[in-house]
Amino acid sequence: MNRALFLPLTIAAAVLLFASAYTVPMTEQVIITQFGRQVGAPVTDAGLHWKTPFIQTVNRIEKRILKWDGPSADMPTEDKLYIDVDTFARWRIIDAQQYFIRLRDERTAQSRITNILGSETRNSIARHQLVEIVRTQRDRQPVVDASLDAGVGSGLPGIRFGRAVLEAEILAAAKPTLAEDGIELLDVRFKRINYNPGVAAKIFSRMVSERQQIAARYRSEGEGEAAGIMGKRERDMAQIESEAYRKVQEIQGKADAEATGIYAAAYGQTPEAREFYTLSRTLETYRTVFERDTTLVLTTDSTLLRLLKYGPVAPAGK
Repeated sequence: MNRALFLPLTIAAAVLLFASAYTVPMTEQVIITQFGRQVGAPVTDAGLHWKTPFIQTVNRIEKRILKWDGPSADMPTEDKLYIDVDTFARWRIIDAQQYFIRLRDERTAQSRITNILGSETRNSIARHQLVEIVRTQRDRQPVVDASLDAGVGSGLPGIRFGRAVLEAEILAAAKPTLAEDGIELLDVRFKRINYNPGVAAKIFSRMVSERQQIAARYRSEGEGEAAGIMGKRERDMAQIESEAYRKVQEIQGKADAEATGIYAAAYGQTPEAREFYTLSRTLETYRTVFERDTTLVLTTDSTLLRLLKYGPVAPAGK
């Protein structure tokens, strides 16, 4: 063979070989199209395969589980509260031929899933109250201060379903529709749920009001305890003062009795002692009764003037 023709023929054969051969990895499946139309069944076996060069095209389709992360959207709940809901899902292609006929590529599939899941999520949210979306499941109980009254402090009423049930509802509603496109929807989850800015102010205001009610209750209980402690203190002080006054009077009475006994023993020994005692007690009485500006009108035979009239030794009968 002419060496001048060998090199071009070799290059042409290599190009023809590379244009005819293609590989299918284990993570993909392939649909061959010719002038835009499918040729044969989907190729799902991994390895080296052949096609008609130049006129047939290899369309690769994923076998692996794919993710869908949809845009967040404002949705009304049954109790007329607008919330911002952000969801995500997992899906895979189970019927490559149907998928290729209806959707062609992953970009179109993502748009289709967005439309279906967005619609079903909106329908499910509209059928339930906000608490059903906030709470994960029905059996989960919120943390509540045991010292508070029943229903105070949790801010959440009882639920019938819970968020897990809502996610299952969305999955069950969207799965048959996507199956028509050759897609198996594996899971749907709420990624984030936020209050709409117009609703958030009302929610925060209600939360502040609840906290204020709890604080007022604590203050009321504290004031009641303080009043009880102050009352008990006043009673204890009155009781202590009364007991102390009683003991003082007892001690003073006992002391006065002992002093009187001592006086009696001291001044009752002789007539002169008794006269001196009478004189001293009378002078003490004068000191107590008569002050600088005291004016008294007494008869001449008054007992009070006996000492002044007759002196220390008064005649008998005077």
